[in-house]
Amino acid sequence: MSGIYIHIPFCRKACHYCNFHFSTSLASANSMVDSINKEIRMRAPTSLENINTIYFGGGTPSILGPEKINSLLSTIQLHFKVDPLAEITLEANPDDITTENALAWKAMGINRFSIGVQSFSAQNLEWMNRAHTVKQSIECIEIIRSAGFTNFSIDLIYGTPGQDQQSWEEDLKMALELKIPHLSCYALTVEEGTALNKMINQGKKEDVNPDEQAERFNSLVSMTKQAGYLHYEISNFALPGMESKHNSAYWEGKAYMGFGPAAHSLQGKTRSWNISNNIEYTRSIQASKLASEQEELSATNLLNEYIMTGLRSSKGIDREYIRLQWGEQLLGLIEMEMVQFLQTGKLVSTDYGWKLSEAGKFFADGIASSLFIID
Repeated sequence: MSGIYIHIPFCRKACHYCNFHFSTSLASANSMVDSINKEIRMRAPTSLENINTIYFGGGTPSILGPEKINSLLSTIQLHFKVDPLAEITLEANPDDITTENALAWKAMGINRFSIGVQSFSAQNLEWMNRAHTVKQSIECIEIIRSAGFTNFSIDLIYGTPGQDQQSWEEDLKMALELKIPHLSCYALTVEEGTALNKMINQGKKEDVNPDEQAERFNSLVSMTKQAGYLHYEISNFALPGMESKHNSAYWEGKAYMGFGPAAHSLQGKTRSWNISNNIEYTRSIQASKLASEQEELSATNLLNEYIMTGLRSSKGIDREYIRLQWGEQLLGLIEMEMVQFLQTGKLVSTDYGWKLSEAGKFFADGIASSLFIID
């Protein structure tokens, strides 16, 4: 097995655009940590399995503080064989990163951060309803470097209404000047059920502009390339050797286990997911019952997932791998659908298969869905 994901379902504030599972109340934090620890013990394999990556996501894991994170990490280390060189990532918001916390996280084994900066513009942070300031974003990077961390990433969001090209390029320039080892950059999407979606429908906020988002994406690709970053996945850019091992394993279809409410797991052809309800999750686990559902992925499901994740990565998809795993007939159907994208230059041929061109990267999801095989 490759990795473990821990979902911490708490945030200090609700960002207007976010549709992840979380609560802004920390009243149940202690019982939640107890329940996740118990779920780890309940689902631990009978023989120790080798773990290469651990990822604390959410929500905002850093909101719990070092003691609770250490409790969860200790339980994992007790029930799994964690590689001594494992990548162990903690998602954190800038306002949670203090010198004391950074040193405590480092002492327990955290060796990578994913920091929710989102923007270096005070105006954009206010629009998103973020809890931190630009000053805290810059200071937290100085803090973690002083604590000895060399491996970290920041999130940036582009394409928000009101964000002009100059503002986005200033965000990127700041990130590049700070020599951030890894950037995760996402176009704002308006998800059903979010506060942002409701405000747009009520005419209180402007909707996103796809053409402007494409312009922001093109400048992102250009500026990071000039600065020496590898564009190794549609939304991810890294200095050489600083790619995320945990997320790369997702994109390569490797097995992983997820713990906590709303967490997903993949074991072979079986995908499972925990209930997205803090109260029901805790109640079920405390009664020694797993709060999850599962499905068996069909051959077609697996092929479509390979197409989707393969095209999002710089490696692309492998013609021979598809032929060996799914057969000549399905390979032929995919090749027929690819013709239109090869002709328009959105896909290019490689020695082993196909990958997105620079022009096609912004359209990755749409291209992948056009190639999907329908049962």
